[in-house]
Amino acid sequence: MRHLTPTAVAASATLAPMSPARVRAEFLRLLQDGGRLVCVGGAKRRPRALLQAYLPRARIGLFDTTFYLANFRDNPAVRFFVAYVVQRAARGWRIHPRIFYKDVSLVWRCASHLVEAGDETWIGKGDTVAEWRDGEEYETSAESTTDLPLELQTVLDRLSRVSKRIPSDDRALGLVLQTSRHDRIAPYAEFTRPRRLAAREPRNLIHRGRPIARLTRKNVPESLVIARGFEPDFAHGVVETTSIRSHLYGGEVFKRRILSTNRRVQYLFMQAPRHVWIVPPQALTTGLSSFGLRTVEPVIDEDLCVPGFEYHFIDDSLDPPQLHSQIPPGFAGPASTEDPSRADASAWLERLPVIAAFRRHFG
Repeated sequence: MRHLTPTAVAASATLAPMSPARVRAEFLRLLQDGGRLVCVGGAKRRPRALLQAYLPRARIGLFDTTFYLANFRDNPAVRFFVAYVVQRAARGWRIHPRIFYKDVSLVWRCASHLVEAGDETWIGKGDTVAEWRDGEEYETSAESTTDLPLELQTVLDRLSRVSKRIPSDDRALGLVLQTSRHDRIAPYAEFTRPRRLAAREPRNLIHRGRPIARLTRKNVPESLVIARGFEPDFAHGVVETTSIRSHLYGGEVFKRRILSTNRRVQYLFMQAPRHVWIVPPQALTTGLSSFGLRTVEPVIDEDLCVPGFEYHFIDDSLDPPQLHSQIPPGFAGPASTEDPSRADASAWLERLPVIAAFRRHFG
């Protein structure tokens, strides 16, 4: 059976006005009343270990999904929340432990899985796509498929700043995430199945599955074309404006969520003191997967969404060493003083017509 995913323009989610004690009590009652805790990581065999260490302290509601979040934690790989995604199923409530983390591009994501190879840990970044390089096909992550709804970004920013001291934690990732001991890029079926089901209904596809933004000439930013109707509506489509502070970007970063002119997609523009960039646009669908993620997204040229600082460094682990760069060739600027593995991508961004249009409206 094909299912049409409903859509809505929604305000950002907010924290429930509840004390941590009340949140914990409500969550435990949910379990006592038959809510099923669905663990896929190390906690699958010992769910009590997860509950003992990571009882939630905050609750957020968005659409038909409730999120319970434990304290913010720190890990050498990432800073994160243990989050419980609660949704109603045919036989009661299902409670899915997940890892919500903030990427260095300042976007909150939900990890799809975990790869452990020796002493190295890699957090799975969602669905995969085929990419051709030098005549060979490679499997790469479509990282935006792990981006949490834009409506959750602001409240997670605020919640992550509540605690002055962030405890270190090297257990949670293994307890929560389904783990591969090999170099597995693709997520497991639990992540991909809802996306495949949504794609079976053609009406769910944005712009019939065709790109809403593309470069007509590779590595030429001025050649960006946005499909008619999908342009950001700078004059009348601003849903909200918030801000955060970032050491990487040198101060306050304004975040403007803006609808397309046809109200089919939404953009998140990030404006730092010296940079403007775009978070991958999202649909307005209200159905979320058990990861708390939208199951459909617009197709774009990934070079539309290069962050202000992006990876650009010599990888000395290879023989011979090789340049690793996610900035279009010829556009990498100076390395960041905060993170030398990242270079300034302004030379690319400022030549994108949509960024120029944004600056005309907002400076």
